[in-house]
Amino acid sequence: MPYFVYEIEKPRTLTHLETFAKYREAKQHVRQLREESGDVERYRMIFAKNEIEAETLLTAPREERVIGED
Repeated sequence: MPYFVYEIEKPRTLTHLETFAKYREAKQHVRQLREESGDVERYRMIFAKNEIEAETLLTAPREERVIGED
């Protein structure tokens, strides 16, 4: 499965930038984009079967993590 790199703009507008076959290449590309823009939350990498699944995963609401609860 490929790695998809997206630019996320408010309010949750996704722009597909590139697709990579290898994790290391995708990770380096995202790091470079984040360094150039200075915005860590603007660029995301996701592992998915296809572009539709990647966008679905990125737009799905996430549950808040509870830290320290037993």
